[in-house]
Amino acid sequence: MIPFLDIKAVNKPYDIKFQEKLKQFLEKGWYILGDEVEAFEEEFAACTGSEYCIGVGNGLDAITLTFNAYIEMGNLEKGDEIIVPANTYIASILGILHAGLVPVLVEPNLETYNIDPKGIEEKITAKTKGILVVHLYGQLADMEAIMEIGYKYNLLIVEDAAQAHGLLFKGSHTRTFSFYPGKNLGALGDAGAVVTNDEKLATTIKSLSNYGSEQKYYNDYIGYNSRLDELQAAFLRVKLPFLAAENERRSAIANRYLSEIKNDKILLPVCSADHVFHLFVIRTENREALQKYLADNGIQTLIHYPVAPHKQKAMEAFHHLSLPITEKIHNEVLSLPMSPVLEEAKIDFIIEKLNAWTS
Repeated sequence: MIPFLDIKAVNKPYDIKFQEKLKQFLEKGWYILGDEVEAFEEEFAACTGSEYCIGVGNGLDAITLTFNAYIEMGNLEKGDEIIVPANTYIASILGILHAGLVPVLVEPNLETYNIDPKGIEEKITAKTKGILVVHLYGQLADMEAIMEIGYKYNLLIVEDAAQAHGLLFKGSHTRTFSFYPGKNLGALGDAGAVVTNDEKLATTIKSLSNYGSEQKYYNDYIGYNSRLDELQAAFLRVKLPFLAAENERRSAIANRYLSEIKNDKILLPVCSADHVFHLFVIRTENREALQKYLADNGIQTLIHYPVAPHKQKAMEAFHHLSLPITEKIHNEVLSLPMSPVLEEAKIDFIIEKLNAWTS
């Protein structure tokens, strides 16, 4: 069996360092917001080219807290519209809703799967105050075009980079991250962060994430409890120095898929150089048959994502929307095995089976 992602194998090289960090953690007896969180925030800020990093509980909270901070600062008001890709994981949209803002869904480019800048401008109204960009599957969205639109209409731009650790970003926008275990930089549990160059925003997010408090027992905002766990920060610090090398390995695997998969029933993604390949996603009109065929041959695949956000039961208010490109993508995509520990022989086998598929 070739698993879609063997997280245990991904983390195996770090076992000894993890054990050392755990021992230090237990010996210190400081379990929340200690030295490890502070050090990771400094290191991850530097890694992303940002002035500030605020560790939080998870990627969804990173989005929610960012928009709530902008509201507290007066940059946004409840009910403002935020443009967001229709083709994304639902967390991108939930973060907007949890902040009391209104998501406006825009169709993707069918080749890149990322939000289509042409569609953004068509959806702008007097209520539009921001854009949440998502670098889906690890590929940089068309930031030059998006930034031009943002400047033209004076819109806040926030980037959901939950799948884009190690990407070379363009512009100095605020970005949110998830360190869910399966990410390119994954913790051993839930974790997230926001990076920004805006000191006031960083201070506000940090306060909101800690009960709305900058000084213990004194609360300035109606806050949350969403702090990066001290132990998860320690584990992330172990893995962070190896992120670039692991992303290079992902790119090497992706390049093999792109150059060696030759089957006219399978559509390969259109990938730019700005891609860290959190996922490698193909499309086919007969997805169920292909997935079963691969499973029968011992190759596990996943669907990211089987149901478009606007079709989810929880999103009933959006069911009336007609988003044919998004729906087509969600009906056809299939994610192939992708991880820095995927062996060459297994890649050979995956490619061989994809090229032999005829159903």
